[in-house]
Amino acid sequence: MVYKTETCCRACGSSNLTELIAFGDTPLADRLLTEEELVQEEHLVPLTLAICGDCSLVQILETVDPKVLFYSEYPYFSSISPSLQEHFRLSAEHLMQTRALGSDSLVVEAASNDGYLLRHFHQRGIPVLGIDPAEGPVKKALEIGVRTVNTFFTEDYAKELVESGKRADVFLANNVLAHVPGLNGFVKGISVLLKEDGVAVIEMPYVVDLIDHCEFDTIYHQHLCYFSVTALRSLFQSHGLHLNRIKRTSIHGGSLRIFVEKEDELDDSVLDLLQMEKERLVDRPDYFLKFADRVSQLKEELRKILSGLKAEGKTIAGYGAAAKACTLMAYCEIDKDDLDFVSDLNPYKHNKYMGGNRLPICPAEAVLEKQPDYLLILAWNFAEEIIKQMAPFAKQGGKFIVPVPFPRIRS
Repeated sequence: MVYKTETCCRACGSSNLTELIAFGDTPLADRLLTEEELVQEEHLVPLTLAICGDCSLVQILETVDPKVLFYSEYPYFSSISPSLQEHFRLSAEHLMQTRALGSDSLVVEAASNDGYLLRHFHQRGIPVLGIDPAEGPVKKALEIGVRTVNTFFTEDYAKELVESGKRADVFLANNVLAHVPGLNGFVKGISVLLKEDGVAVIEMPYVVDLIDHCEFDTIYHQHLCYFSVTALRSLFQSHGLHLNRIKRTSIHGGSLRIFVEKEDELDDSVLDLLQMEKERLVDRPDYFLKFADRVSQLKEELRKILSGLKAEGKTIAGYGAAAKACTLMAYCEIDKDDLDFVSDLNPYKHNKYMGGNRLPICPAEAVLEKQPDYLLILAWNFAEEIIKQMAPFAKQGGKFIVPVPFPRIRS
C-alpha cells in the first residue's frame, strides 16, 4: 500500500477531524512519468482536506510513503526560479547581518534541495549542513561545495548530530514543515538541535492566503498540513519552543516566515495575526465552507474558457510542470483534449510526462517553436516572472490564461 488514511490529527492526535473538501483520486504531484512508465499502472491516491477541531490544524487525511513521493529522480530544483533565488538570498543576507554568524557558527537546513540557500552562508565562510532526501538535488549541492547529507531530518538524526558535537545557531526549513509525516518528531528534532540562543527560521504557505486567493491546487499529497498561526503556535509550544516573530511574504501565493526560539519573546507580529484569525474564525470548519464552493466555481469557469477556445479552433499549451499542476489538471479534468503539451524551464522534467493526463513535458523553447495561441500558466505563483520570460511569445500574438485566484486571459 503506497498510502494510509489518517484518523487522528497529525499534530495533537485528536480524532476530532472534520472533512472540508474531497478532490477525488489524483496522481502524485511531481511523480513525473518516463516513456517506459506510460504503459505501467500509475498511483492514483484520494486527496481529502480536513481540519482538527481541537488544535485547528488543517491537513489532508492521506499519507503517501515518503520514499514514493521523494524518489531518487525527484525533479524539483529550487534554483530554477530567479525570483525564488532572490527571495532567499535576501533572507540569508538578513540572517547574516542580524545573527553575527561566523566561522564558529553552524547553519543547518532541512530540505536543503540543491544548496540554493546554504550557498550564501558557505560563500561567507560560515559552516553549513544541508539535509535532503532527494538524490538529484543533493548531488547538485555537493557539486557547488555545500556540505549535504542525503537523508530525512528527524528527531533521531538531530540526536545523532548533537552526539557528534553539532548544534545549530540557525536552523532553516523552507516549504518542508507541511511535507513531514512525523510532524511532532520533526519539531522535536529542531528543539534538540537548536542552541539555547539559536533561532529556527521556517517558511510555509499561509492557509489564510490559500483560502482568500482560492489556491486549491497547492493542496496535494506532498503538502500534508496547511498552517494557521494558531495551529503553529500550539505545535511549537508543545515541544518547548516559542513562535516569537512572523513576516508575511508574497512567495508561493502568500507565505509565513516564522522565527522560533527557546525563549518566549512574543512580539506584535504574532499577536496581530492571532487576533485576526480569531476574528475571522480561522480555527473553525465554517471558515472553509465557502472555499469548496469557490473551488467548484473556478473549475466551471476555467473549463468554460478552455472549451470555448478549443471550439474556436485555438491551440493551448501549459507552462510549468509544477506540483500544483497535478491537482489543478486532475480536479479541472484538463487533458490532451485541452492542452497540446506542457513546457518547463527545468531540464530534469523534459521528455517526461505529467501524471494522470500523460501530457508531454517540453523545454520552454517549444512554446516559441510551436507558437500555440494560448499558454495556460500552471505555475501561476510565478505568473509575472513567466509572462516576462515569454515576452517573445506574446509579441507573436500569444496570450496567457492565469487560472488562480480566478480564471482570466492576459495579453
